[in-house]
Amino acid sequence: MATTRILSIDGGGIRGLLPTVILQRLMTTPGLEALLSQVDLLAGTSTGGLIALAIARGIDLAEIRRLYEEKAQVIFDDSWLDDLVDLGKLRGAEYDIKGLRRELRRLFGETTLGDLGKPVLITSFDLDNEDPDPDRRQWKPKLFHNLPGPGTDAGMRAADVGLYTCAAPTYFPSVDGYIDGGVYANNPAMCALAQTQDRRHGTPPMLEEVRLLSLGTGLNLQYIKGKANDWGYAQWAKPLVNLMLDGTAGIADYQCRQILGERYHRLCPVFPAGSTFPMDDIGKIPALIRFAEALPLQETIAWLQRWW
Repeated sequence: MATTRILSIDGGGIRGLLPTVILQRLMTTPGLEALLSQVDLLAGTSTGGLIALAIARGIDLAEIRRLYEEKAQVIFDDSWLDDLVDLGKLRGAEYDIKGLRRELRRLFGETTLGDLGKPVLITSFDLDNEDPDPDRRQWKPKLFHNLPGPGTDAGMRAADVGLYTCAAPTYFPSVDGYIDGGVYANNPAMCALAQTQDRRHGTPPMLEEVRLLSLGTGLNLQYIKGKANDWGYAQWAKPLVNLMLDGTAGIADYQCRQILGERYHRLCPVFPAGSTFPMDDIGKIPALIRFAEALPLQETIAWLQRWW
């Protein structure tokens, strides 16, 4: 019986360092050195989408890690002039997309999804499908992939798809009408599982043949006090993005666990109380690395050795 192996990576800004370091550590474990080469489908949202694209491109994990460590300040560059133009973040995205665009062009050049060495599934959201029929014009989720058959996006440039999946509302402006797929699938594991069952791309594997490793980018302990918060736009604006990202990630974890059982494994550690890691706080990078390097991996290693 052939095995279909999926690696799914969440969104989370600079917290993409967490799954990157985890993968580095896992691949130093005897018997797991070929972990990435055995993956049949790489799925990612936002920063996880960039990692998935880079792995599929054959970029070494060490280079991916350096991108976070050395280029995060360029990507999350919030100048005083930009704040002035944006009226102190009340109008306009918090960061310019130019820094990220430049780094993705450097990494991928003109490489298309079809040029990549592995199948990928990258989430984004189309704000306007521009259908000429007014009764069909709407926004909709978009899954970019390079699988064969109808609907393939093999001709899309990887650098562009990377921008689309990272255009998180309030953080970055939309790009070509697309925003971050985290608005519906910050954890893309369920999207990837469903994609394996799409008959347009060939005979689907039986669910018993699927193995799914889902890597999160860490969970901040967050909550909203009160039983009846009579809030409006201004009060909900700040917590709503994080609430949405955590909520979609949690439900995808539940769904995959129910469908695949032991053939599914998720690693998404909770950060200690009193210690938060915002997705754009580049000052937390050293602490994030220390956390990732000290994280116990025994359960994940045991699962990989049994099921992968």
